[in-house]
Amino acid sequence: MNQSALEEFALDYDAARQRMVDAQIRPVQINDPRIIAIMRDLPRERCMPAPLRPFAYADQSLEIGGGRVLTEPRIVGRMVQIAAPQPGQRALVVGAGTGYVPALLARLGLHVVALESDSALSTIGKAFCAAEAPQVVWRDGALASGDAAGAPFDVILIDGAVRDIPPALPAQLADKGRIVCVIWPEGGVASASVAERTAHGVGVRPVFDVALPLLPELVPAPVFAF
Repeated sequence: MNQSALEEFALDYDAARQRMVDAQIRPVQINDPRIIAIMRDLPRERCMPAPLRPFAYADQSLEIGGGRVLTEPRIVGRMVQIAAPQPGQRALVVGAGTGYVPALLARLGLHVVALESDSALSTIGKAFCAAEAPQVVWRDGALASGDAAGAPFDVILIDGAVRDIPPALPAQLADKGRIVCVIWPEGGVASASVAERTAHGVGVRPVFDVALPLLPELVPAPVFAF
């Protein structure tokens, strides 16, 4: 057994998971007992590249390649909570990555579609969900397009920050559906927000400020003025 394997063998991931919940999740206004229970049980270390597993329960987002991150646990927990998920609802996770958020929502009893464009990440995510949340349906495709064939959705959660909500997504919401994402306007402050369709368009309600990298694929192309 090599040194890396020995170090991983020595880690008690279950104990680390409990410490994560007690030190990171409960103190930041995550009070939904369902979310707390699932985060105590869902093995986050299994949805990340092997070299990063010892850091699975650190209080930070972890780079997993291609400019993407595995979102920090406390941010995940709060975003899922403000989505107000209910059993039987349909959810779309945009930027599903390595599967942690889709699995969490599926464990909450939602019918989940996981949309991912990066095959290296979705390979990990599909294997993780097959073991931990086999009801998750994976789609390979452009993040900005959403999943019109699977719509309408009660919850659309974008796992990563965006400058603006991709225009295709509001049309894929069910009646009273909501989009949860981190909106980071250029030159402004990033905020986890809830967006809902109204008679006058899409209403966006910021909920809490947060530091989360932009999803590279959804960063608008620069506009040049002449």
